[in-house]
Amino acid sequence: MGRQVERAALFYEFSLERHVPADHLVRSIDRFVDLGVVRSELAAFYSQLGRPSIDPELMIRMLLVGYCFGIRSERRLCEEVHLNLAYRWFCRLGLDGEVPDHSTFSKNRHGRFRQSDLLRRVFESVLRRCIDEGVVGGENFAVDASLIKADANRQNGIEGEKGLPQQATARAVREYLDVLDDAAFGAATEVTPKFISPADPAARWTGAHGGQAFFAYATNYLIDTDHAIIVDVEATTAIRQAEVLAARRMIERTASNLALQPRRLLGDSAYGSAEMLGWLVSERRIEPHVTVLDKSARRDGTFSRVDFHYDPERDVYLCPGGKTLTTTGTRVNDDATVLYRASKADCQACALKNQCCPTTPMRRVPRSIHEGARDMARAIAKSWEGHVSRRLRKKVEMLFAHLKRILKLDRLRLRGPTGARDEFLLAATAQNLRKLAKLIPTPAPA
Repeated sequence: MGRQVERAALFYEFSLERHVPADHLVRSIDRFVDLGVVRSELAAFYSQLGRPSIDPELMIRMLLVGYCFGIRSERRLCEEVHLNLAYRWFCRLGLDGEVPDHSTFSKNRHGRFRQSDLLRRVFESVLRRCIDEGVVGGENFAVDASLIKADANRQNGIEGEKGLPQQATARAVREYLDVLDDAAFGAATEVTPKFISPADPAARWTGAHGGQAFFAYATNYLIDTDHAIIVDVEATTAIRQAEVLAARRMIERTASNLALQPRRLLGDSAYGSAEMLGWLVSERRIEPHVTVLDKSARRDGTFSRVDFHYDPERDVYLCPGGKTLTTTGTRVNDDATVLYRASKADCQACALKNQCCPTTPMRRVPRSIHEGARDMARAIAKSWEGHVSRRLRKKVEMLFAHLKRILKLDRLRLRGPTGARDEFLLAATAQNLRKLAKLIPTPAPA
């Protein structure tokens, strides 16, 4: 009946190179992974004494496998690399190479890697390859942030006003104390959070998704819209002020490290504050394709600021009644606003006073010192280019969806700001590698 009886052979001829399919993802991404700087970057974190340690390049390759294929468990990652021939080929293990024990793998990852800036170097090396391959245009950048759940049980949170227990000494707690003065974390706002997690106090309690509140970090992406390549990534606490700061840091770092300065920045109203728009236009010379954050509209039926026309040549406002509002140049609100005042006599004799300033003797109109940048952003939003930019902005949201559904990074496994940074860097590196593999297929064998 055709039964096959297994007979052990004395010699075997097996080629791992031939066994891995030509169209496998590991072959596609291997072309773009250059880990030549790994050992030099980590040399200071290894002792010259004792038994030989695990090859750091092996650990980086294993991490890339885990994030590219959505393997979130370190124990399962070690098992998969041990069993999967394609993963062995990518990790340069051959058929008989020894895979690290998951506990050793975890200890090295949580120790030496956190103490170095290696993962950012790996991310930037892949990004430079993207630039060399011509898939980064450098014209249009888009920025956005997404919330990722922290590895912190919401039911174990304590009231923020009570503060952390005195005996809390975990690594995540020490990292939290180190970032209290960082504007991306503790100094982002003076508001005390409703709850704090003793396991990961830097994670922010948030109900932004509209359902149950949870502890979270924000991953911030700066992408090139040509092919949705991630040009920078930053971890912050989960509030808007920190996200704006992250956008500025990413733009400055990209210009400094990679000499990339976009002509346009695309973003939603989270980045539409007057200060941010003024910074983009005045300091960076970047067109703000950003939705303006404007809260000047009134709900009591009286005229809003939009009903007053500004004349830049005369530096005055014209009210709906045709009268002028002038300024002495005095600034208020921390020197961020200039007040324009109408004449008391004009307002008292005006037939529109009840619609303009029914409770005050004269009308005042505040104007931000960055109002010129705000006007530019409003004009761009009404143009055809602004319409196109709003569509391109969705590429960032698609990357976040890919991050959570394909790479399965909907919840962090590492704690503390450093753990969040490392996970976000690895995930962004994996996304860029997968994008390169899609845009530049593996050449057919000769």
